[in-house]
Amino acid sequence: MRATIVHESRGRMRLRLRQKKITLCQADLLETWLKNQPWTREAAVHERTGCVIVTYEGDREAVLAGLAAFTWETAAAAGSLPGHRIRELNRTFQEKLTGKIVLKGAAALFLPPSLRIARVLWHMLPFLKKGVLCLRRRRIRVELLDALSIGISVCRRDFGTAGMVMFLLEVGELLEEWTRKKSVADLAESLSLHVDRVWLKSDAGEVLVPIGQVRAGDRVVVRAGSVIPLDGAIAEGEITVNQASLTGESVPVAKRPGGAVYAGTVVEEGECVLEVKQAFGQGRYDQIVELIQRSEQMKSAAEAKASGLADRLVPYTFAGSFLSLALTRNVPRALSVLMVDFSCALKLAMPLAVLSAMREAGREHVTVKGGRFLEAVAGADTIVFDKTGTLTHACPRVARVVPFHGKEEAEMLRLAACLEEHFPHSMANAVVEEARRRGLSHEERHAKVEYLVAHGIASSVDGEQVRIGSAHFIFEDEGTVIPEEEREKFDALPPEYSQLYLAIDGVLSAVICISDPLREEAKEVLAALRDLGIKKAVMLTGDSPRTAAAIAGELGVDDFRAGVLPADKAEYVAALRREGRTVLMVGDGINDSPALSEADAGIAISGGAAIAREIADITIAADSLRELVRLRLLAMALMKRIQANYRFVIGFNGALIALGAAGVLSPAASAMLHNLSTLGVSLHSMSALPLPESEKGL
Repeated sequence: MRATIVHESRGRMRLRLRQKKITLCQADLLETWLKNQPWTREAAVHERTGCVIVTYEGDREAVLAGLAAFTWETAAAAGSLPGHRIRELNRTFQEKLTGKIVLKGAAALFLPPSLRIARVLWHMLPFLKKGVLCLRRRRIRVELLDALSIGISVCRRDFGTAGMVMFLLEVGELLEEWTRKKSVADLAESLSLHVDRVWLKSDAGEVLVPIGQVRAGDRVVVRAGSVIPLDGAIAEGEITVNQASLTGESVPVAKRPGGAVYAGTVVEEGECVLEVKQAFGQGRYDQIVELIQRSEQMKSAAEAKASGLADRLVPYTFAGSFLSLALTRNVPRALSVLMVDFSCALKLAMPLAVLSAMREAGREHVTVKGGRFLEAVAGADTIVFDKTGTLTHACPRVARVVPFHGKEEAEMLRLAACLEEHFPHSMANAVVEEARRRGLSHEERHAKVEYLVAHGIASSVDGEQVRIGSAHFIFEDEGTVIPEEEREKFDALPPEYSQLYLAIDGVLSAVICISDPLREEAKEVLAALRDLGIKKAVMLTGDSPRTAAAIAGELGVDDFRAGVLPADKAEYVAALRREGRTVLMVGDGINDSPALSEADAGIAISGGAAIAREIADITIAADSLRELVRLRLLAMALMKRIQANYRFVIGFNGALIALGAAGVLSPAASAMLHNLSTLGVSLHSMSALPLPESEKGL
């Protein structure tokens, strides 16, 4: 990069590029490249002045070396160009706004009166057309208000007022469109990937190609430090992947050949060849962004109410105008009333507030698929939790090994690990890990291992028949007996643990107690949710009643259901809703999917099953349930803002109508103040939602 340092302070540098002009594309490219550097905290590029502002951390010389090594070619080759061009969007609307203002000023200064009148008459035709369409459809809408006010002004030969009203209406419409598109673009940009090109592996070697040319089945090379550009599976190599952006996992995950990886995650170590499963535009990130951009299809009831109320208030504006005319016989006063409507602010501010809340949720690693789900979170009085993987870590651990029939504890754990290491499900992993932690080696001693799905393992060790598995498998299928003298010991086993039973030659030899510990924050989160208005908390689990009762007692939920099937969970949620409750369902597994779709808002843990995340309305990070508290606070703050917007819009515009009817405001002044208030409430709706200071750091 050829640039001059203009100003510098500790950790901050302002530079001016040594080229006369940079394009919008180059500005985006440079800013994105800077933000992707490990030493950058903040970066901004001003394309008009050619200035670059970088806030950094670490060694200044390393920053200067990185900046000096930058070239447009290497940045473009790295695929740094963003997909959502907010800078281009802003420039487009700035030019449109500037053009309208300049054209209005030039017409007022340089056109003779006859041409100014002709321009107003030509300009009013689109407004009149919209008003006539409203009449033909027998709808009293804001377009009819605009057409009538402009038409009356022209009929009174008040061309200056008509021209000013049309100018203000066009500027207001332009600003509304700008703020709406920018809000959607900001939200989509916060979730989108910044990968433009990838290294495609072919017979001729590695070729750098645009990401849009990659198809399912192609192989792409991804190296350490790179963002995985597309959904796929590892074909060659081993890597560790930081999946925090998608699953919320704080610890990098090892991926080997055959392992699935997802777009948006980052390779921390290693290098791999990725076989693409989903082409560009079809992956998980793309689906999320598409959902956001189609979020108006999932409008909240508050947004629909605002839109409906805005249309219902139009007849009252007409009535106020005609009443003013009847009482005062003053046409300008009547026009001043017509200049004000509630539609613009109500229809714009509410969706912008929702989009802003969704964007804030995204920054907290919470993905919300529509405004109506935030409203459900704010109004919920009941929350239903799945246990395993939601209230617990879904990472079983061996809590105790209880030997029977004169066996030694260490020897029984060693034998169990010897069998379980062949079948790495979660409970088997817990047994193997505990043996490793205790330093117990478990070399192969068995002749053959037979795995019976959902039951257990059968094998032969040193001529003895060994079985390990569930109570059903050990006692019912295999007919294992409990030593009579140890019956009391067996009955005293802790009820809060899941249990694996080990039998040798038909006699119980050990019980391995497996715990799935509660999340450390679970009780704290439940208490915080109760403080925020949740009246009932329920736990659903497929565990045995005694295990479920122990966990429920430790957690302090209001109710629990044990041994439930997926259909039972969904029916329970449906029954709560039939009682008139607003229900949130929180889960992570395939078996939770029916209940997630049945709830007013289904909340999935991002580290859980893919189908649960697809069906859920909201996805939270897997590393902490505190996201639920932040989500509730955010949703409640959103509803407060929407109510405040209602009060302001109705109050301010009502005051404008009263002042117009009293003759204090002219038609042009009424139109200007109305549009300024609409812009103001829209900008306020786009600002960060206020949260209690004590909760921001949750």
